[in-house]
Amino acid sequence: MLIKKIRNLKFVIRNCNKGMTYVELIVVLSIFSVLSSVAIYNYGDFQSNVDVKNLASDIALQVVKAQKDSLSGLLPLPPQEVKTDWKPSYGVQLDLSKGEAKSLIYFVDADNSGTFDGVDCIGECLNNISISKGSYISRVEVVYWEKGSPEAPKLDNLTITFSRPNSGAVIKDNGGLIDPVYLNYASIAVSSSKGATSLIKVYASGRIQIN
Repeated sequence: MLIKKIRNLKFVIRNCNKGMTYVELIVVLSIFSVLSSVAIYNYGDFQSNVDVKNLASDIALQVVKAQKDSLSGLLPLPPQEVKTDWKPSYGVQLDLSKGEAKSLIYFVDADNSGTFDGVDCIGECLNNISISKGSYISRVEVVYWEKGSPEAPKLDNLTITFSRPNSGAVIKDNGGLIDPVYLNYASIAVSSSKGATSLIKVYASGRIQIN
């Protein structure tokens, strides 16, 4: 009886020491290949979503910078020839007149007009920020309050500025189409070539939200 148990134990040990068969190896490699293909296929979409979210955050940070620079009374360099008690406004300008936008302008609103007075990065422009990695600003629009609001206009440009001591946003377009009385917020849509999108909402109160 003992000898039979020893023989059975040796048989089990021999079976445990057997390596993978060719069929088992092929099955494992096939599963690994399928999983790798799915991961590689989805990586592009994942990276596109990350790039769009990062772009939305960068644009929102520029708006926040304009708000902070205005409230702090930061003087631009080089200094403007103005009165000693002058404190400039700051803002961002988005131009979609040629379709999608691949850049935005951070500027000092030297005359406190609420708009960008310049061409490209000449005049009030402090920084022309280029957008890379295939992402772009695809749409700008304004949203009005529901009750008693007129129809919101279609825009191809948007300017957001801040003036001290008020932390609220001054939202305008070059054509004077926006009615500030009914304005709730401005919406900036950023997209990628793969269809990923993200929204930045800049409220008239100065609150900034990323969706």
